[in-house]
Amino acid sequence: MDLQGDDLTEAVVASFDGSASDRYKEVTGALVRHLHAFAREVDLTEDEYFTAIDFLTRTGQISTGTRQEFVLLADVLGLSMLTVGLGNRKPPEATQSTVFGPFFVEGSPEAKLGDDIANGAPGQPCLVSGKVLNTKGEPIAGALVETWQADEDGFYDVQKDLDGPQNRAHLTTDAEGNYRFWAVKPVAYPIPDDGPVGELLRAGGRGPMRPAHIHFMVTAPGYSRLITHVFAAGDEYLDTDAVFGVKQSLIADFTEHHDDGKTYYAVNYDLVLATTEETQQ
Repeated sequence: MDLQGDDLTEAVVASFDGSASDRYKEVTGALVRHLHAFAREVDLTEDEYFTAIDFLTRTGQISTGTRQEFVLLADVLGLSMLTVGLGNRKPPEATQSTVFGPFFVEGSPEAKLGDDIANGAPGQPCLVSGKVLNTKGEPIAGALVETWQADEDGFYDVQKDLDGPQNRAHLTTDAEGNYRFWAVKPVAYPIPDDGPVGELLRAGGRGPMRPAHIHFMVTAPGYSRLITHVFAAGDEYLDTDAVFGVKQSLIADFTEHHDDGKTYYAVNYDLVLATTEETQQ
């Protein structure tokens, strides 16, 4: 009764003493303490409080099965990349992880090695290939490689009214660990900025651009899951990625080729998985 200041904070923390697990108690306690400390630090006004509530409400209202505005919010605040770093303590030989992004969709079409997964998406043809390896450089056969990306207009298939998926598929590596498919050359694009997250960026004087990249999620029995991108070398937004996802080791050359009067691009990038034993919990 009549609680205020530190007494209020500690009373709220103590209210979780009956939590179902010690971890739940630890997380909720830290959440309460940090939220209260934030409010004190900035001397949060009631108007600002209600503005924040409205912002979060609208963030939820605009989210759908194909657009996750809360993931986007976590991305632009750097929380996604911070969590990626905390959850992926792997040996330096393993491919580095980066943000998952809001446009992954379960149940992508199955593709065979060398298939064209663009499925009519606008863009310059691009051959994407490489191997899935372990940290000793040995190939991993039968690894599941899921991939998705935007088209040359900067849109993912789920952002458009289409009959079927484009630039999205899953395939399995062969006995030598190879993966290979045709898609389109990735381009830089803005994250969706027509909602609350866009308002936040504009208010902060920030831009919405992401450098050109291809998404990968790779899994294999006995190995830790890899979620990563391959970024296009030379992209002008590599140093100002709106979601802070770029790592030097994930940048690769997309080289131009000419064959029988046709122009296409190609990128070769090996994806290296760490075993579950090699991954620090």
